[in-house]
Amino acid sequence: QVQLLESGGGLAQAGGSLRLSCAASGSIFRINAMGWYRRVPGKQRELVAVITSGSSATFADSVEGRFTISRDNAKNTVNLQMNSLKPEDTAVYYCKAEIYDGKYVHDYWGQGTQVTVSS
Repeated sequence: QVQLLESGGGLAQAGGSLRLSCAASGSIFRINAMGWYRRVPGKQRELVAVITSGSSATFADSVEGRFTISRDNAKNTVNLQMNSLKPEDTAVYYCKAEIYDGKYVHDYWGQGTQVTVSS
C-alpha cells in the first residue's frame, strides 16, 4: 500500500508565502510525475503544478511565476513553494503521485491540506 502524507498549508496574508510538502511511502518501485492540485468548494479540482521524474515542471497560468515545485527522488517527496499569495489561492491543496509498484502504475492522492489567504 502507498500513502501520501502532506504537510504545510495554513493561513497567510495576501502577498505572503507558504510551503507545502508531500512524502510518499509504502510499496514504491518508481514515482513518475508528482504534482499539486487544488479544489475550491463548488468547483472542480484543478491542476496547480506538476513535475516529472526528470524535474520538468508545468504550472497553471494562474500561479506561473509565483509558485515553484521541486522534488527529491531519493526521499520520494515533492514540495510546493507558494509566494505572492492571493486570496484566490484559497483552496484545499492535494498532492498526487503516479507510482509504479513493480507491476502496475496507479495514481495516489494525499488527504488534502487547507490553504487560506486573507486580503
